[in-house]
Amino acid sequence: MSFEYPNLKHTVAAIATIVMFSLPLPSQALAQEADLNDESALLEALSQSEPAEAKRLDRQLQALWRKSGSATMDLLLKRGREALEAGETKAAIEHFTALTDHAPGFAEGWHTRATAYFAAGLFGPALADLERALQLNPNNYNAIVGLGVIFETFERPDQAYKAYLQAQTIHPHHEAVGKALARLKPQIEGKAL
Repeated sequence: MSFEYPNLKHTVAAIATIVMFSLPLPSQALAQEADLNDESALLEALSQSEPAEAKRLDRQLQALWRKSGSATMDLLLKRGREALEAGETKAAIEHFTALTDHAPGFAEGWHTRATAYFAAGLFGPALADLERALQLNPNNYNAIVGLGVIFETFERPDQAYKAYLQAQTIHPHHEAVGKALARLKPQIEGKAL
């Protein structure tokens, strides 16, 4: 059974862009470093922020979630991201698999491997990795968005819409989420969620 998904390449590119451009800007001051370590405070501020502030808070959360606690694991994450950005999905999957093997409690390893699996068209493994990432970090709104994208891929708009709503609860100004909700709303209007 095959599915046609005309915007699959664009969707994969959008996910990769979100992941890659969520990196913190080097110009951020050390004064913000204390906030980087308080996930609950950052999430609370994000849920109540204005759009400009949300971008800064998003970068801080992404930086926090990328910290594995090990220089070796951080290097595997970096190399996997670089391979994914270069379109080398097989190499990216290998780096991320090494990362998840050696740091199974590191949620971002599972999330990034899910992104690589999705880019390779391996939707089952991508879904399994997103579920594991969300078990470890249920606040990772980008992983929740990934679930929404997979549900859309399999033409399950109701489930996709629920996932996007959940992500929007955590990050109200997430651009991809707003667009996805607007795109899906006509399909699910009148249906009970």
